[in-house]
Amino acid sequence: MNAINELPASRLNDELVRVFALQQARKIELRETSAEQRLEKLMRLRAAVIAHKADIVAAAYADMRKPQVEALLGEIMPVTQAIDLARKNLRRWMRPQRVRTPINMLGTRGAVRFEPKGSTLIIAPWNVPVFLSFVPLTSAVAAGCTAMIKPSEMTPALAVVIRTIVAECFDEAEVAVFEGGPEVAQALLTLPFDHIFYTGNPEIGKVVMRAAAEHLTSVTLELGGKSPVIVDESADIESAAERLAWGKLLNGGQICVAPDYVLVHESRKDELLGALTRQMELHATGKDGKAPELTRIVNTRHHTRVQGLLDDALARGARVVTGGQSDAADCFIAPTVLTDVSPDSKLMHEEIFGPLLPVLSYRDLTQALELINAKPKPLALYAFSRIKANVERILRGTSSGGSTINHVMLHGLHPNLPFGGVNNSGIGKSGGFYGFQAFSNERAVLHQVSRISFTRWAMPPYSARMIRILDRFVR
Repeated sequence: MNAINELPASRLNDELVRVFALQQARKIELRETSAEQRLEKLMRLRAAVIAHKADIVAAAYADMRKPQVEALLGEIMPVTQAIDLARKNLRRWMRPQRVRTPINMLGTRGAVRFEPKGSTLIIAPWNVPVFLSFVPLTSAVAAGCTAMIKPSEMTPALAVVIRTIVAECFDEAEVAVFEGGPEVAQALLTLPFDHIFYTGNPEIGKVVMRAAAEHLTSVTLELGGKSPVIVDESADIESAAERLAWGKLLNGGQICVAPDYVLVHESRKDELLGALTRQMELHATGKDGKAPELTRIVNTRHHTRVQGLLDDALARGARVVTGGQSDAADCFIAPTVLTDVSPDSKLMHEEIFGPLLPVLSYRDLTQALELINAKPKPLALYAFSRIKANVERILRGTSSGGSTINHVMLHGLHPNLPFGGVNNSGIGKSGGFYGFQAFSNERAVLHQVSRISFTRWAMPPYSARMIRILDRFVR
């Protein structure tokens, strides 16, 4: 199939409608597929991803100068891990789940059946496009759905690989990829899908949700926000700095759950800044300090955006502790730690998605929690502490999509934990069983297995005895 952006504009909608119609017809057949049939497709996808491993690595470098290790870790490993988990568990996930029978339902047998939602749309972002195309696709195929995938136009080399892999593994009546810009996404969003899985920022998430509302389509929205870090007075500072630097700089900071700002107890601030400086400088080695193993900002427009956040913070009194160098031609911004950042700066209000890390201090935990709770609920929240009471207070006193304690981002890699946001940072969960669940309708099925039903005694004319019996139940 040709890339959709190669088609004349007049044929765009016709081509999308044609494939959508094919998938509408196929989705009925897919309801009847067994776990073995679905797993065969997933294993075919897994084999194709491995066969194209070198292509994925090369495309990731072409699009973002992404190092091989990060392409393997961030693009390929999540896909193979998701498929392996489905291979081990799909039969159990698909099995109807019996529910307990309450006394007023004696004579019945109830169960929850997982049926495919049907035709689905997956809109993937540019930061880890293979991961966020094929992991949701794994869930869709496991659930028995069709899928139309729209990868980001900002990583064109990876989009071509995604399309190539899908074409090798699936008929377009089941899974199809459509490349192109916003006009392709807008055209896709006019179609009456049964479910939409979108990964991106909250503003576009609202656009997707409005479009879905036109057809009462269910959505999974993996969004973002400002993921905070609390480093309390008991934290292992060297360990915290090492892990913060890893999380901040992986993929050039362009990860939705990357630590976005740090709140450190004032008694440990200088120590943390020193440790972070050492860690960041390790990542900035190489000729002219250009950090050869740092993934570049995806394009000049985003480089300008991140540079603008840095410039605005400096204009409002922030101080660079380490880093700060920039090269627009190379889409490069050095690993940078800032302090004395004004609460009014854009850096403290917009998701950074780049290698900048503001560090603020707090006097007591209440102050830190108030600052976090004054912002929209984040996708992730991190805490470094050796005081159990502090950890519990942080978890109880805040709300976030997920959390990792004494590390960052690892909850998003755990195959048996749900991944997703809350309110502004997302709707719905994904990953493992939770992804299967997102693409499934949980259908309640009740069998009346006895000849006698309680409804026989709940029909007119209503007697005083019936009223007394019901009154006991409602007490």
